[in-house]
Amino acid sequence: MRVLPSLLRSILLLVILGMVPRFAYAAATDKLKSFIAATRSAQANFTQEVQDKNGKLIQRSSGTMQFERPGKFRWEYRKPYEQLIVGDGKKFWIYDADLQQVTVKKLDAALGSSPAALLSGSNEIERGFALANVGADDGLEWLQATPKSAESSFEIIRMAFNARSELVVMELHDAFGHHTVLRFSEMRKNPSLSAGRFRFTPPEGADVLGE
Repeated sequence: MRVLPSLLRSILLLVILGMVPRFAYAAATDKLKSFIAATRSAQANFTQEVQDKNGKLIQRSSGTMQFERPGKFRWEYRKPYEQLIVGDGKKFWIYDADLQQVTVKKLDAALGSSPAALLSGSNEIERGFALANVGADDGLEWLQATPKSAESSFEIIRMAFNARSELVVMELHDAFGHHTVLRFSEMRKNPSLSAGRFRFTPPEGADVLGE
């Protein structure tokens, strides 16, 4: 089962990776704010699992992600099927290689009140999310972000930081009862990324849907 486009748009996000060693013992909310303020780009590998409302695993996937603030990102799903998600700062592209189909929207309209808003613009993340420290579990420090907008695709977002202040786990609970878990590895903070990584041109012959 493929992840719904709305879920893919929100997961982008995804992009809240990195490390802030000098805040290694701070609360999770402080680590998140410090990371956003200090990190201009990052890249990592990821795995993703999606469960339905009954806890049944409906999808397992993996790939790589990169981002450059503000508003630029690239997610490449490699298994079990190829899919590319690119944000170029103005538009949001989803390319499904198997279907030869491209979906495009304006970036602001596509993201809305989503996890990606945690990285956007002014860094005033409390404007879109209510943040709360959840405490430590399994050596990780957890926080919970609750969207203030009723239009958000998600009801609850949870993030876990390790002792080095790296975000290693992200859990997303949506209004349909789906539970998505993202795990990140081999992170690099502030790498030099080619501008071409955040550009997308629809392949010849692909169907283009949207704006």
